[in-house]
Amino acid sequence: MNKSLFAILLLLNTIGPALADQALFETKSLTPESALVAAKAAMESCRKQGYQVSVAVVDRSGLTQVLLRDRFAGAHTIEVATNKAWTAASFRTSSMAMGEETQPGKPMSGIRSLSRFLGAGGGVVIEGGGNYFGGIGVSGAPGGEADENCAKAGLKAISDAIEF
Repeated sequence: MNKSLFAILLLLNTIGPALADQALFETKSLTPESALVAAKAAMESCRKQGYQVSVAVVDRSGLTQVLLRDRFAGAHTIEVATNKAWTAASFRTSSMAMGEETQPGKPMSGIRSLSRFLGAGGGVVIEGGGNYFGGIGVSGAPGGEADENCAKAGLKAISDAIEF
């Protein structure tokens, strides 16, 4: 084999794997146990304030990982919590902020026509350590700010675990 052909083959053997690496990516996901810890903490925060809520944790694709409904939380809170979490995960911003940005007359108002979109407080993005994991949504407290505070309590419960 001549030297230039050998050099080309050696170069391709070295560059080939590097190019293959660029065609792939890795993601980190919450374990079901971590999602459950966040959901329980959010529910407990609301309970301490006298609120009966539902809490949903969705992964980065918007698929539900955990759903908890307290004993007296309204039937509607299951869907609302899940859709708040989906909204936060899908748009990578809180559902409260999305509610403000999609008001009638604003450039993003058309997003409100999405079937799972819910622009009300209570959905928060789950991210940490430079990674994006999904969203947590709470429904049933009196108002979106109270729901969002409970969701943030859920995030706080897992913050050390996801800030690796």
